[in-house]
Amino acid sequence: MTLGGTLAGCRTSAPSGAVLSDGTLDDGHGGNGARWRLAVPEGTAPRGLVVALHGFGGDADAAFGLGYGDAVAATGLALVSVDGGNGYWHARRDSTDSGAMVREDLIPTALDRCGLPASTRVGLLGWSMGGFGALLLAGDLGPARVNGVVAASAALWRTAAETPAVAFDDRGDFERHSIFGRVARLAGMPVRLDCGESDPFIRANRALAEQLPGVETHFEPGGHEDDWWRAHAAAEMTWLAARA
Repeated sequence: MTLGGTLAGCRTSAPSGAVLSDGTLDDGHGGNGARWRLAVPEGTAPRGLVVALHGFGGDADAAFGLGYGDAVAATGLALVSVDGGNGYWHARRDSTDSGAMVREDLIPTALDRCGLPASTRVGLLGWSMGGFGALLLAGDLGPARVNGVVAASAALWRTAAETPAVAFDDRGDFERHSIFGRVARLAGMPVRLDCGESDPFIRANRALAEQLPGVETHFEPGGHEDDWWRAHAAAEMTWLAARA
């Protein structure tokens, strides 16, 4: 296991009550035609879209391996995921920008596939590296585009000195993208923070919660692992459905 996340088990079959499709995005943002997967409720139009961002070492299959797709039928929400690489969902020195790929390519593609208007607000969720990414992208998109964000075991650091080299290119990159420096962008937006009490990121998650008025927290026994995220997936999707 790394502090960015673990590899969720691959799942290729459609979740019960859902129709699964996949494809690749046009080359751009250094993603080289990233693969996406989309699950929509079977027999009915989705009433909203959730964008799932994987942890370090994950891919478009990871959200389905953790069971997020199993909540599509019950919530009526579509779920889309994508191969985002290991760049922590923001622009990097190597010219990749998985955050821009999500904002500019993945979300418009998924909304179109779902038959939803391009202006539809979306839910964001992620775990570990993806939890950080969900908070980051929510701040970039703002409440006009995001109806709620769930960050599970978000990979957060208070200072640049604490961060591993893989997460940010340098101190300036950290300062531009640190969630603690962008709290005002999340103010007034529905935010849920979930984290295990034995998780190495629990202190940073608690510190962020103290700075976010109205945040909902679920800090419960457990660590930084697939089983913990899998156990909370249905509740997180239900929470987003209540805000869609």
